[in-house]
Amino acid sequence: MTHYQAVLLLCFLGVSYSLQNSDYAEKQPNIIYILSDDLGHSDVGFTNGFVETPNLNRLAKEGVVLTQSYVQQVCSPTRGALMSGRYPIHTGLQHEVIYPGEPWGLPLDETIIPQVLKEYNYSTHAVGKWHMGMHKWAFTPLYRGFDDFFGYYLGGQNYDSHRNEKGLDLRSDYFDENGKFVDELRWDLDGRYSAELYSERTVELINGFKSQENPFFIYLAYQSVHAPHMVPQRYIDQYSSHITDEKERVFAAMVSSMDEGIGNITKALEYTGLADNTIIVFSSDNGGNVNCVGKVTSSNYPYRGGKRALYEGGVRSPSFIWARNRLYPSRSDAMIHVTDWLPTFWSLASLQGKLKPNNPIKTKPLDGVDQWLAISENLPSNRTEFVINIDPKPVMCGHRVPHAGLRWKEWKLIIGQGGPPSGWYPAPGFSDLDQNPCGPHDSYIELYNIIEDPSETRNVSDKFPDIVKMLTDKIRAYNATAVPLGNKKKDPASNPKYFNYTWMPWLDMVPEVPVEPETYSLTKELWLDGNQLSEEDIEFSRDACFVSDSDVNSVEF
Repeated sequence: MTHYQAVLLLCFLGVSYSLQNSDYAEKQPNIIYILSDDLGHSDVGFTNGFVETPNLNRLAKEGVVLTQSYVQQVCSPTRGALMSGRYPIHTGLQHEVIYPGEPWGLPLDETIIPQVLKEYNYSTHAVGKWHMGMHKWAFTPLYRGFDDFFGYYLGGQNYDSHRNEKGLDLRSDYFDENGKFVDELRWDLDGRYSAELYSERTVELINGFKSQENPFFIYLAYQSVHAPHMVPQRYIDQYSSHITDEKERVFAAMVSSMDEGIGNITKALEYTGLADNTIIVFSSDNGGNVNCVGKVTSSNYPYRGGKRALYEGGVRSPSFIWARNRLYPSRSDAMIHVTDWLPTFWSLASLQGKLKPNNPIKTKPLDGVDQWLAISENLPSNRTEFVINIDPKPVMCGHRVPHAGLRWKEWKLIIGQGGPPSGWYPAPGFSDLDQNPCGPHDSYIELYNIIEDPSETRNVSDKFPDIVKMLTDKIRAYNATAVPLGNKKKDPASNPKYFNYTWMPWLDMVPEVPVEPETYSLTKELWLDGNQLSEEDIEFSRDACFVSDSDVNSVEF
């Protein structure tokens, strides 16, 4: 009987057992953080979704499923919060995403995960999507603590040609034997599907670790399943018999391609003997994209809304953590926010503070907390609240007025507009639910008991005015700590045509033209209890759900 089987037997017999007492509690773990893109809560099998994901299902079954794992509502804010351990309102990433050619990113004075782990002798590797700034080399992965990088700097591109606006953005970055930085543009991989490339690169890294003594950290950020939806035919064929809609088949096949790659990664861990001392975390960067698309193929059901929304469907991620010799299979209802992973990984790397870093680590005040004991011992979360977001400006296909959201214990307050999207979207093929793609949008203040009403169907703000006031005061206090928006307008000098049709950190190659940052202000009306949205705002919310296919490319990246 293996050690792992013994643990399962003890659990079956009802014996309380903690793997924290095992020999592995005294070893620095290898860490792999896998981030999917635009994956909905019901797009994977381990949440009873409609897509076949046997490898994710197995890892989730053997690990701890995190039922209250929260991220941000869109791409760049989640990635910045993950890496820095700080809310977007504290890094300038609280509004929209970094679009191609915009000269801004996660501020350089933020200390991020690889910089922390390197002080504990970790090798650090990034694969896939970056999307935290690339206008100067200083904002790219190797200048922020990673030893190497294979992937793309921008937020989206063609899966096969690896181009955005006709510019190539697929590269292998590394330091050569003389310590010189090398940015190798991968023209040779034209036509290769990105999910397969990123999985292969991760397997290659793992195979190289077989003889490595120090631990490793891999940040694997898949492009899947962000638009444009495309995938090799062999993945589509496996759904030909039971999914009739072509776009739904393509979407399901994209998820399956990622799942296959994750299966290959776990096989590599087993082959090299590294699985027993490796921790895998899986998450999505935001909810599935069910708004401003010609055909809804993702589903966040039973949660409300999706990408860009403050509702649960926009920020509650399908997530688990797998650690064979540190965790027994279970579910955790602990409230976990994406900012928590930096301090949690820090705690694991330092063996809960027993190891000292090579050099002092300086960070700004962290918003995240160490959640390892909450996860491993099935204890209550180390947090009781988090800021969902505070955004003073409207976004394309999203909220039209300033909005803010806060979760505190079982309560969730939204001021302004929680969406769009604000409806409930069942998985493709299920027609027993009215999709109600926009949902009610006539209230300026929304209060939900998330434990009793996780689908956010009952706004109880009128029944609990004291709770509304208390949470409004909390939001006001958080807003007082917010920094200005980092957003800057697109710089024409970034055009890839100036760099042999490649995306490059253009401000290190051409004279920089000063660009004024966006101003930060919240309208006074945000705090007026009972303020109603205008009829125009409500109508916009409804119309935003019905954007034609021709408009999709203007909002995706």
